[in-house]
Amino acid sequence: MHHEIISDNTAAGGHEPGTRHRHRAAIPTDAAPNKPGLTGSAAVLKPVITVLTVGLAFVSVFLAAFHTPTAHRLPIAVVASDKNAALFDVRLQRTAPDAFQVERYPGETAARSAVEHRKVYAAYVQTGSVPQLLYAGANGVAVQALVAPLGHPQPGAGGPKAHVEDIVPLAPGDSRGLSVFYASFGLVLAGFLFGQMTYQVAPRLPFTQRMGSLTLFAVAGGLATALVAGAAFGAIPGPVLGIAGIVTLMSGAVAAGTVLLIRLFGPLGVPLGSIFMLVMGNATSGGVLPPSFLPGWLQPLASVMPPGVGVRALNGLAYFHNDGVESGLIILAAWVLLCAAAILGLDRLAASPAILHVAHRGRPDHAIGTHRATPHPPTLPAASDGTPAAAFLTERSAGSRPVDRGRAESGA
Repeated sequence: MHHEIISDNTAAGGHEPGTRHRHRAAIPTDAAPNKPGLTGSAAVLKPVITVLTVGLAFVSVFLAAFHTPTAHRLPIAVVASDKNAALFDVRLQRTAPDAFQVERYPGETAARSAVEHRKVYAAYVQTGSVPQLLYAGANGVAVQALVAPLGHPQPGAGGPKAHVEDIVPLAPGDSRGLSVFYASFGLVLAGFLFGQMTYQVAPRLPFTQRMGSLTLFAVAGGLATALVAGAAFGAIPGPVLGIAGIVTLMSGAVAAGTVLLIRLFGPLGVPLGSIFMLVMGNATSGGVLPPSFLPGWLQPLASVMPPGVGVRALNGLAYFHNDGVESGLIILAAWVLLCAAAILGLDRLAASPAILHVAHRGRPDHAIGTHRATPHPPTLPAASDGTPAAAFLTERSAGSRPVDRGRAESGA
């Protein structure tokens, strides 16, 4: 709709006084307005402080998690007589105090199933003359290096050497057990970048279109990752659609969380998103080491942050009979839905009549007969990138349209 602006002054183009000039009102677009930017010491210090904060957070968290990784009470199944089980427990405590926790199982079948379903990390079976040590290589090289030597008797202790068997080996295309972590990290990083860019390129995009863009990104990224990691490289065994579904929800959860942080805190949401979603999320994901190797203060994050939940679900789908898949899908979907609901609530709050009333309050009215420039849009709560949330032009009603001075004087 065009807005009519009337002036009694001579226009730049040579119009006589009293002539109506019709101008097209400026239509808000998604282009961010030009900003002068920071100057002086703020321009020098702000980038340094922001980037160093993120970098030091990365260094601190990853060093705290991995500089001396130590297992904390890894569950080990034991099938043996009371005497042999006690001797094995004593041997574990001498080898690595507090690293293992013995759990008794009634037979080899139950212990083997527990390893295959990731309820325990290894099983020591001594029902005959030759003991067995069963473990899952799919838990990673670090776990394999820790539990495999348990099949060998301690020097001077005597006793037979156990038969060591890897009953859940890694896929041929993933000899180091890092493919799940790298595939997850790639989409987590992409989700963070999407959350950042969606407000940079389209700060005023409506909620439905923004969520549609997020959905398109997550689905396309999930399918592409499943095809590349699973079908092309054979690095993540399992159904392609299952892998795609988990990666879709994981990347969507990270993207939605980043969008919410930027929507809440504006430009500050970008470093906050990098610290919480990238640094904390990936450090506690268990992709490099299982969560049991993390310090106690980091372990709880592995069960709630999207990267940790997604990595466990992917490993469970690929190797451990869907361990962690159901809970992972629920938690990741909850992340997406709760973040989307919060973003919608913030958008509606910014457009509520009360907020608009506050934006209009205190604006001086122009006197009749004076030059009327194109009205400035009211200042509303800042959007995530620091630009106004929306621009509104108030239409004049037909009964209150002002007349120019020339017409008023001729009528007088």
